[in-house]
Amino acid sequence: MSVTTIANRYARALADVIIERRETNEVVTELDSFARMMDGHSQLRDVFASPVIAVERKRAVLGELLARFSPRQTTANFLQLLLNNSRLQDLDQMLRALSRELDARAGVVSADVTTAREISEQEKTALQSQLKAATGKDVRLQFRTDPAIIGGVVTRIGSLVYDGSIKNQLAQMKQRLMQV
Repeated sequence: MSVTTIANRYARALADVIIERRETNEVVTELDSFARMMDGHSQLRDVFASPVIAVERKRAVLGELLARFSPRQTTANFLQLLLNNSRLQDLDQMLRALSRELDARAGVVSADVTTAREISEQEKTALQSQLKAATGKDVRLQFRTDPAIIGGVVTRIGSLVYDGSIKNQLAQMKQRLMQV
């Protein structure tokens, strides 16, 4: 079973708990802080990922970290569950899956938007409105620039891609000319 599939299962279960307990923002923030701390200390990540180090030793390390970190009980329980199931090193993927799960439950989709140049706030707002109308959901936009697309916009929402780039239009034109 893939790590993504497993992360999605953990995310659904955690989302159920934190929504029911009304701890969503707090738990997500605490888990994100813990993940950033692990990212900043590669040796710590290696300890939790190592099959050579005894689980009892890993529990002691996690216990020390939790004592210093002082998270909510829900956060501590989730981290201990991950440790017990040898999944603590996958926390980053769990957080991405949790974010997707919470967005799905809130009716929000993420869209990656690529433009050839920076666009104005007014253009961003207009694009967000158009995507909201097209998807019927609130849209969280993430922007990046790539001069290689020459002009226009490429938008990815999940596996769906809207390619309005000049580069794509030129490629389609070339394809049609070659068929003649």
